[in-house]
Amino acid sequence: MNQVLMNEMKKQLTMHEGKKHTAYTCPGGKLTIGVGRNLEDRGLSDDEIDYLLSNDIKSTYAELSRRFKGFSELDDVRQQVLVDMGFNLGMAGLFKFKRMFAALDIKDYDKAAVEMLDSRWACQVGHRAHRLADMMRR
Repeated sequence: MNQVLMNEMKKQLTMHEGKKHTAYTCPGGKLTIGVGRNLEDRGLSDDEIDYLLSNDIKSTYAELSRRFKGFSELDDVRQQVLVDMGFNLGMAGLFKFKRMFAALDIKDYDKAAVEMLDSRWACQVGHRAHRLADMMRR
């Protein structure tokens, strides 16, 4: 398919299907996203999943860089911990860990790990929280 035809098809399908940025149920009763992408029957390819994940990681990293001034001073492993938590909790949830961020400000990584584990989140995610706390302590 040439690029001209591809562009015309995109315009036509977007006009007919609409463009939704969040999942919805189509008139046929199928969970759908984007421009008529049937998630139930077609799902996502590994490449599409990797693309979405990469974008989510980049946006989480960028938001942490903007909102936590000490983020750039952390080593890669501790940045990885915060990105993982931000990915899981969302930024609003992550920034409720005020005592953890206070500990990070003074480079008390053991205290930051304790604060991570002293949370409802740690009870909910179990081993994940313990692995991340161990990474924070290193």
